[in-house]
Order: sequence, then C-alpha cells, then structure tokens
Amino acid sequence: MSQDPLVIFTPSGKRGRFAPGTPVLTAARQLGVDLDSVCGGRGICSKCQVTPGYGAFPKHGVTVAPDALSDWNGVEARYDEKRGLQKGRRLGCQATIQSDVVIDVPAESQVHRQVVRKRAEARDIVMNPAVRLYYVEVEEPDMHEPSGDLERLAAALSAQWQIEGATADLPFLAAMQPILRKGGWKVTCALHLGDGARKPRILHLWPGFYEGAIYGLAVDLGSTTIAGHLCDLASGEVVASSGLMNPQIRFGEDLMSRVSYSMMNPGGAAEMTASVRAGMNALIAEIAAEAGTTPELIFDAVVVCNPVMHHLFLGIDPYELGQAPFALATSDALEIPAASLDLALHPAAEVYLLPCIAGHVGADAAAVTLSEAPEKSEDLLLLVDVGTNAEIQLGNRDGVLACSSPTGPAFEGAQISAGQRAAPGAIERVEIDPATKEPRFKVIGCDLWSTDPGFAEATATTGITGICGSGIIEAVAEMRMAGILDAAGLIGGPDQTGTARCFLDGRTHSYLLWDGGPDGGNRIAVTNPDIRAIQMAKAALYSGARLLMDKLGVDRVDRVVLAGAFGAHISPRHAMVLGMIPDCPLDKVTSAGNAAGTGARIALLNRSARDEIEQTVRAIHKVETAVEPRFQEHFVNASAIPNATEPFPELAKVVTLPDVHFNAGDGADGGRRRRRRG
Repeated sequence: MSQDPLVIFTPSGKRGRFAPGTPVLTAARQLGVDLDSVCGGRGICSKCQVTPGYGAFPKHGVTVAPDALSDWNGVEARYDEKRGLQKGRRLGCQATIQSDVVIDVPAESQVHRQVVRKRAEARDIVMNPAVRLYYVEVEEPDMHEPSGDLERLAAALSAQWQIEGATADLPFLAAMQPILRKGGWKVTCALHLGDGARKPRILHLWPGFYEGAIYGLAVDLGSTTIAGHLCDLASGEVVASSGLMNPQIRFGEDLMSRVSYSMMNPGGAAEMTASVRAGMNALIAEIAAEAGTTPELIFDAVVVCNPVMHHLFLGIDPYELGQAPFALATSDALEIPAASLDLALHPAAEVYLLPCIAGHVGADAAAVTLSEAPEKSEDLLLLVDVGTNAEIQLGNRDGVLACSSPTGPAFEGAQISAGQRAAPGAIERVEIDPATKEPRFKVIGCDLWSTDPGFAEATATTGITGICGSGIIEAVAEMRMAGILDAAGLIGGPDQTGTARCFLDGRTHSYLLWDGGPDGGNRIAVTNPDIRAIQMAKAALYSGARLLMDKLGVDRVDRVVLAGAFGAHISPRHAMVLGMIPDCPLDKVTSAGNAAGTGARIALLNRSARDEIEQTVRAIHKVETAVEPRFQEHFVNASAIPNATEPFPELAKVVTLPDVHFNAGDGADGGRRRRRRG
C-alpha cells in the first residue's frame, strides 16, 4: 500500500504526509506552519504565496517531480493577470499536493514574519499584532433557525478561523447589519484578538474583501517632545513618523514644575491633561496625513511615557508623585479604549500602556528594556535613556537595577541661551581647533561643515537658527578639550585662552560659536549659564549611574548603551569628556536611538511582547535616588568636567584634557593668571 505524499515546509522544517488533492494551505495549517491568509483560502488575498522546489533534495531525502503540485488554475491565472504573481510562486490555497514536495514559505507570506531592525545587536520584531483582518462568509438569516446577525458572524469566525467567542460593542452593532447585506454576507472583519482574560472583539466590518491596510500607532510621549510611528499592522512597515513639542511645556519645562502647577492651581492637572491629549491628536492627524490615510484606520496604539506624563495623559493628578514615597496610582500595564482618552483614532481602537517600573521610572523605561533586553545581557550593561528625566538601568542576566535622575531639559536644547529643538538650521555637530580655538560646525539639513565651500549657499534656506541637544554637548566637550573651559566649568577670558572668541558677557565670559555671518544673522554663543545647565544635567545623569554601580559593588561597566530621541546623535567621546557616563572603552559605548519608541513599536506589533515586558518589569529592582545619601556626594563630584574624583583611564587613552584653571574672581577683568598645561 503506497504512502500519501510527503510535504516538507521550509524554513520551518515541518513535515507530514497528506492525501493527494490536499491544498498546500490546509497542510500548512495542520502542521502549524506559519503561512498567512486573510481570505480563508478563497484565493482573494494572495497572502498565502509559496514557492515549490523541484528536483533532488538529498538533505530531505526526496526528489520532487515537476507535477508534484496541481496545475496552475483559473484563480491563480486571474490573480496573476490583475496583480502579477512572482515567477515560481503559487497560491497555497489553490495549489494542491499530488506527490512528494518541498515548499518554501517566503518571509512576506509568514504571519509572524520578522521586521528586521537595522542595529545588529538588537533583536528583530516578530509580527504578532493584536488586531488582524479576517474575511468570512456568513450564513444568511433564516426564519426557521432564528439567530442574530452578530451570532452568525461570530459562528463564521469560529468555523472558518477557529476564533471562538468573538464579541462586539454597541457602536459596532449599530453599523453592522447594512454592511453584511451590502457585502452579500461576505465581509472582512478587523478583530482585536484579546488574550486569556478577554474575548476577541470585532472592531470594524467592510463589505466583501477589504484590500486596504489597517494601522497601529506607537507613541513615545516625552516631557519635551511627542514622537510617533505609524505602522502597517499586516507588514510591520513604518509608513510614517512624526514628532512635535509637548504642548505641556507652557506649564513647566521639567516634570516637577508640572507637578507643582497641578498642586498650586485648582484644575491644573485637568488643564494639562487636555493639553497633552490635544497634542496627541495633533500628532495623529499629522502622521495620518503624512501616510496618506485617515485616523479612522488606526485600530491599535501603544503609548510609553514617564510616570508624570503617564498620570497626566490618563487624567490622574500627579500630586503623589511630587513627594516621597512617590506613589503611582497604578504601575500595571493598561488597555484603555482610545475614546476614553479623547483620542481621534478608530472609535473602537484601544490604547495599550506599558507598565511603569517605579515612581519615577516609567513605561518609557519599560519600553527601553523591551527594546534592549538588559536582563538577557551576558556582560554588565549600563542602559541610559537620556531625556528630561533620565532613566538608567544597570544589569545583566543575574538581575537589573533601575533608577531615574532629574536631568532637566538642557540635553534637549531647552534652558540653553541659543537652544532649540532638533530642526533644520540647528547646530548639531561642533569641532574646535585646540591650537587656534576656531570652531567649525554642522547644522541639521546640511552635510557640509561651516568651513566647507558652499556652506553659506547650502544653508541659505534654513539659516543657522540655534543649537540643539547634541550640538551643545559637543560644543561644551570641545571647549574643554581645547582649553577654553576648565574642569570647574568656567570659560576663560581672551588673554587666558588666546582667542577673541571668548568675550566678556556680564560677570563671566562666553564663547562665540557663530558671528551671524555676512548677512548679520543670529549670533550664537555658549554662555556660562549654558555650561552650568549642562553641568547640572550631566552630573544628575552620572550620579544615578554611579549609584547603581555602588549597589552592585562595581567600579566599571562592560558596555554603555545610550538611548533617547537624540541618543543616536551623541558622540561617545564627547559624552565621556563631559563625564555624562562612567569611564568605559569608547568602542563599547553605542547608541540605541529612540529605544523607547522602538520598544513601543515592538509592543504594538507583537502582543506576546506585552506579556513578556509585564513579567520582566516585576523582576527589576528599583532604586530611589532621592533618598540615597550618596547621590548628593556623587552629584557634587560629577559637576566637574569630567569628574572631580573619579578617574577616567579609558578616556585618557584617547583624549588629553588641558590642565587649565580660570579663577571665578578673574571674570570681569579678563583674568591675570596664566593657564597651566599638564
């Protein structure tokens, strides 16, 4: 008695025997092979494309005959005529098995395909979104077997997709019946798949087979900026990204000033809630327009934010976060109807907020954890999310510690005299010649240095408008390396530094970075108050990291990863010259870019990642810097550039810092002391 044909799927390696005439899609489903389909095998969606292999496969012990699959049929021919089918491809729902065959499932046909990330050290995203499309054919109503349209729709999902117990909300019911009839009882459902505790929920219905896209939104809701990524929920592709300033800034640049505003002004918290939700809706409208779609096609959203923003976004007064013991109203992950948050998405959309780690270590830090996985690291990893409130994690497979440090908005260009957000025209890179003390710089939107021919013409449209976060970090570090700035943070006078670019500015000196050019544009200088703002921010950042190192009893870390909206733009060498981060080999300092935004995107595109991060967060040990006595000691030492007491041997291998000292009392008269070189 002959055996049924053997079917081997690659790359999964799953195999089994099936009766001749079995559709490839059916075989794949029975073996648990990851082969996509929205139309349920009706030859409409083309998601189930496969590539059969022919000839000898010694590895698998089979030889595949040319007629191992059924002949090309009318459905495939029609699809190929209308849309084009790649050479060698077949539709898995139409091709049937005739004899032994090896079938490759290409990445784009996999339900749980990987969305490849550009950084090799970070894991790829496996597609498993909470909202998916399903095409179904529904039984028509029958007076002899009375039942509701919703019940028959749910029965179709059960019979055709093995999705049990689907429910729907009242607004869906109000719109459902005419759509079912318009589609001739053939419809496409947008379904929120739920989880163990919640049943699947039908969000939307289209008559017939819906060929368009549905979207999800991943948002990093920061104190200073709101950044969003709009993703195609079928492919995982980021179709649009956008960002804007958080309109709450008018209530205070840092978090504690916003908490104070809510304390001192009746209704202040509600005012800030309305403000940030308006900002979110402005972002939603902008990002949908950029993608050429509408907000009504956004069915799922993930938001990550620090605890104060978390509470204000949810409409919770952050009063308790302003005083010890910094109690959160809730630290758990939340799933909330978008309509309850006044968000202009699809009316049935939900918003998932990642869990908060502690009173000042929020859902954004959890998102960074999800992106960078410190709990899986073999070596000791320091993970720093640089922002208005820096969130710091230190650990490896043996455990992770976390804390926050109030850096303020200086790293994002705020509190800086010529500071601005990262936009075209902002200085983002700076170099200063240590001999001549002459600067050169790059601005956002132009690849040329300011000393290159054609720079003036290339920047004529944007102008040179200010200096952003990465620019001020490099400027201060370059000033220190060039001997313009001493370790205490004082800018020398012209006779101390040997350059007229250092000019008297009130009681202290400033350094002229840009004179405005021949057209008399904005003069851009780095002032002593700018230096102070950077010193305070970087001292808070370093002290938090050093405190976690104390807790683990270590003096060195193996790797440093800088995250944050501008983490990708921070030069490790300049960061270490400033003393922002502990000493470490420079090749072990890398950038994760906006890792919080990436973590939000992972949670959006893979609902299993939501369970994973909820479990991971419970195991992180939280350290509260505000009650740690050594924090202030570290802060004072870290105010020096790079540090008053901590050695930086790795930095010393690549940078020699001038031993200059500019007496504070010498500011008004230009100074009389000679600079000393070490």
